[in-house]
Amino acid sequence: MTRSSSTAGVHTIAEILSEPQIWTQCLTQLQESGELVSLNQKLNKNVEWIFVGCGSSFYLAQIAAASWSILTGTPARAIPASEILLFPKLFPVPCQPVFISRSGRTSEAVEAARYAERELKIKTLAVTCGSGTPIEEVCSHVIRLSPADEKSTVMTRSFTSMLLALQALAGERKDFLKALRALPGQVAPRLNDMQVTVRSLVDSRAYADYVFLGQGPFFGVAQESMLKVKEMSCSYAQAFHTLEFRHGPKAIVSPETLITFFLSESGFPEEVSVLEEIKELGGATFVVSNSTNAAIRGSADYLIELSLDVPEVVRAAAAVVAGQLLGFYTGMRKGFDPDQPRNLSRVVMLDGRDGGSNRATT
Repeated sequence: MTRSSSTAGVHTIAEILSEPQIWTQCLTQLQESGELVSLNQKLNKNVEWIFVGCGSSFYLAQIAAASWSILTGTPARAIPASEILLFPKLFPVPCQPVFISRSGRTSEAVEAARYAERELKIKTLAVTCGSGTPIEEVCSHVIRLSPADEKSTVMTRSFTSMLLALQALAGERKDFLKALRALPGQVAPRLNDMQVTVRSLVDSRAYADYVFLGQGPFFGVAQESMLKVKEMSCSYAQAFHTLEFRHGPKAIVSPETLITFFLSESGFPEEVSVLEEIKELGGATFVVSNSTNAAIRGSADYLIELSLDVPEVVRAAAAVVAGQLLGFYTGMRKGFDPDQPRNLSRVVMLDGRDGGSNRATT
């Protein structure tokens, strides 16, 4: 939906810029309530953890699963809720399922949680920003992050807040939790520079294709950034693992293609070599990295250097913000209202699920 009013996108940009403040509120809530300590005593840490979501919440699940394995050293993976419903044999048993839903009403997530609880007799955890919702009634345990809820259709601060909550659940060490609480204060003063860089990129020209690349937890960041650009600007966008982009997909590289690299610390040399290769092929490049070197500065047309003094997995939430801003400003440039994405609504009607109105959101 297009709109020329000066109110276009006001909710979305306000929610993006409020993220550091909301992170602090949510992390303080979890600390003061003792929820994480209680959940760590109740949840099964001796099995594979399965993170389940739909849409943005599935991409959040991908980052959460990667973070969980890195932080705990135990297996974890992400599964779309629809896979559990349509191919239940793909749902591993035993496991510890975590169902992620901003609204708490997502039909597939509620139904999949009900299947796990009632049919498989597994106690599940829900992570939501809603209150008094179906998923809270179905799941045995709930993390509720009400401050992170949103007015806009697309997920922004709810995404990053739920991610940080799950990382806090995984990282029980005091030094890691201290780093999580330090993140908002480090990101807040960088938001203006991030905006300036993204707006300069968007204002410079239009692109025919958008590609997002990342490895490890940053693959989920790439996936979510791809979705933000699609949702808010109706642009063609794809996401790949960084090194996988060399195996066929790089055929699409041209000056009309913007390739965004979310560089990791763990795979830094290898990922930078892909960046250099793509630049040599003539692609336009946008790099989000915690640190830079001469190779990056020579190959990046646009660059955001985060310079965060926190563990690598914690930086994923900050990296997502860059993708959110790219989606927002690209949508505004094209004349769309990011608060009202075309063909989308905050509530989706899905027939035959959730036993009632079947209203579902992410």
